[in-house]
Amino acid sequence: MSTNIESPGRPSRRLPESAVPEGCPAWSGEKARLWARAQPPVWVPVRMRALHLLALAMVGLTAGFWLANSRDVPPALAALVPLHLVWTLARPEVLRVSGPVLTLVLAWYSGTHDLPILVGFLLVNAAWALAEFRMSARRTQRMWAVSAAEGVTAVVPEGVGPLRRGRFLIALGLVLAALGGAFVLVASGWDAPADRREAVLAGWFTVGWGLTALASGRLARRRAAGLRGAPAPVLRVLVRDGANGDVEVFTADDMAALRPMFTVTAEEWYEDDDDEEDEEARLLKEKEMEALLDSLDADTEEAAQPGPLREAVLYGAPYDGGELVIVSAPEDARNGADEAQGDEAEEFVVESSMAPVRALSERAVRLRIAAQKARARRSAVYADRRAAAADGLTERLASGAVRRWRAGRLDRAVCLVVVLWAALMVLSEGGGWRYVPGVLLGFVGVLLLPRMAAWRITADRDGLWFNGLRGVRHIAWDHLMTVRCEGGELKLDSRRPRFGSAWTAHAPRWGRLERRFGLVHPYERTAAEITAMWQDPALRPTETSGERERGRALWPLGVVLGLVWGAALVLVP
Repeated sequence: MSTNIESPGRPSRRLPESAVPEGCPAWSGEKARLWARAQPPVWVPVRMRALHLLALAMVGLTAGFWLANSRDVPPALAALVPLHLVWTLARPEVLRVSGPVLTLVLAWYSGTHDLPILVGFLLVNAAWALAEFRMSARRTQRMWAVSAAEGVTAVVPEGVGPLRRGRFLIALGLVLAALGGAFVLVASGWDAPADRREAVLAGWFTVGWGLTALASGRLARRRAAGLRGAPAPVLRVLVRDGANGDVEVFTADDMAALRPMFTVTAEEWYEDDDDEEDEEARLLKEKEMEALLDSLDADTEEAAQPGPLREAVLYGAPYDGGELVIVSAPEDARNGADEAQGDEAEEFVVESSMAPVRALSERAVRLRIAAQKARARRSAVYADRRAAAADGLTERLASGAVRRWRAGRLDRAVCLVVVLWAALMVLSEGGGWRYVPGVLLGFVGVLLLPRMAAWRITADRDGLWFNGLRGVRHIAWDHLMTVRCEGGELKLDSRRPRFGSAWTAHAPRWGRLERRFGLVHPYERTAAEITAMWQDPALRPTETSGERERGRALWPLGVVLGLVWGAALVLVP
């Protein structure tokens, strides 16, 4: 089975022999198959997504609230329930402690023939067993990987750069732990007992989540430092950049890229030049960056394809949760002149892992193939709708008048759904559970909803004008860099840094229904018209827009929305 639908036999980029440690063995044959068979069963969760963690946390918090209110379990102990579920995916090592502790807590606070506690007891120990399966597979995988290296070790190249792994997680963990501790102190003084218990439990859960992030950062940093502190096992493999940006690693004999063994997020280190650059070098860098940004917008379907297959060397034993340094051939092919230069033209890329290694089972490979095929079908649908939006553009834009695009019924319907959802979630609660989430949701709504419901783009002979919370922003036609409708996102951006972040708008989209009924999404039509005017100056407006036509600042609408939401929090019973 191949994850490369278009061309499973892409030629590989060769790695210079000078970049390969002496005696480095190829990872292939029976030793690679033994490593693959050492993976945990398919029913053991290995890959985690933010949505999965959030869902587990919500289920665990519900169970924790029930324990705190109906069984009088202290909030600090009840918070172990959602944390136990989160650790099942994020930190299975911790379940060796949390599993026995939770088992004792449930046994202590259970009653006679207590069916809910019995179900919880079974779930806690099932999660503990899953973690043990995963930890056992890790040890076996590491053993086979070290065995495949045949005792050959090497020091990582100097180009790996300074140790950066774990810094974000450590900082995030400290912030979350501090916020959770402060919330526990504040909520401990609430009057309503039920609200106080639930709020304190949520605070302890936030503290636990922060400590989890802190521990993850420290553990990843220690593993990454271990690769730099001593010679590490080395293996020759093949790698390529996957469609989602991760590095896919194949065995050295898998020239057709049939079966990726694992994936890892890796990053190359770029050393900052402290010396002042001359004007020519600065302009060259700007042009290279512009070319890169333009290439990202060129073809969505092509960008979703994996990169070319390259030779590489792994520093470190690959296993689920491990850290690696990857030395690989550059992704761009060198021309004949470069190859003729011999050793001076030999280049290689040094990348260090920025996330743990994640093994791929046969089922995971099949799912990746299905996802890639779905992306290809979706891209074809969007391309068809994009072509439909381009029909008749010349006639529509020939007048030379100022053109405007604004939020429509779909945008306002999305805003209404968001407001109704927030109202149902918050206004049905009382006490602290109304005001704390209510204030947070209100703050986010004040920042986002006005622009979602009242955005406006105006095109005149001077360029494009965008209204926003603080005022109107402008992009001249010559400074326009990005005009793209990808899925349900409309995005426009300027080459000038002072424009700030890109302008975006979001709305739901159903491509198959659009093609079936011959509809064109409003964002697709807007992007097609702006792109036509950008590429053909003859189609641009010849008039100048007035200040009122460009729209006004949207902060007054945000103030009104905030006041209405605040009144609802206070007055609705």
